[in-house]
Amino acid sequence: MLCIIPARGGSKRIPKKNIKDFCGLPLIAYSIQTAIKSGVFDKVIVSTDDEKIAEVAQKFGAIVPFVREATLSDDYATSSDVVRDAILKCGNNFSQICCLYATAPLLTSDILREAALKFQNEKCEFLFSATEFGFPIQRAIRLDINGSVSMFYPEFELTRSQDLEKSYHDAGQFYFGTKSAWLSKKPIFAPHSRAFILPRNLVCDIDTIEDFEFAKKLYQIEHKQCQS
Repeated sequence: MLCIIPARGGSKRIPKKNIKDFCGLPLIAYSIQTAIKSGVFDKVIVSTDDEKIAEVAQKFGAIVPFVREATLSDDYATSSDVVRDAILKCGNNFSQICCLYATAPLLTSDILREAALKFQNEKCEFLFSATEFGFPIQRAIRLDINGSVSMFYPEFELTRSQDLEKSYHDAGQFYFGTKSAWLSKKPIFAPHSRAFILPRNLVCDIDTIEDFEFAKKLYQIEHKQCQS
């Protein structure tokens, strides 16, 4: 099994996000160490276009076998594009591929092991991390340009929350997949996939500086060691 960690250098909302200090270590170091400690992977590589990220990745035990092309490092390249590129360059000997995000400091090696085992036992095309929405999506509201309020699903206005179907969203941490599924561009969120459910306190999508600081607080609660 191969682990691919995408980490481009052009983050705009949080400059140098992937190597920004997060509780004493560069952010990407947590994903690298978690992947290695899990014992799941035969190889852990980082796909990056940035020399400094490559240096940090190697320092913490990852392999950086190539420099990612600029066309796969802009705002329009998808993670799936990056994974396919890495598979074609150094994935010949692997049948199972995991895309692990560099922004997953709350993930543990135990969870990664459990997810890998579920992926293998389920014999699915993909298995990805997900978490439950904290509020029923059937009760969502919209605001128009004038600030007027309406419900997306008015038929559920009086339905009790406990009577509504639970809903989940991508947790943005890891995506296990077969090599053939990645290369054939199969969709991840489809019936041939399975979800590995994470508790909400271990999920934080780090896109803004507010997200970054919130993730640090969650990490502090979990580990009792992160200083503001």
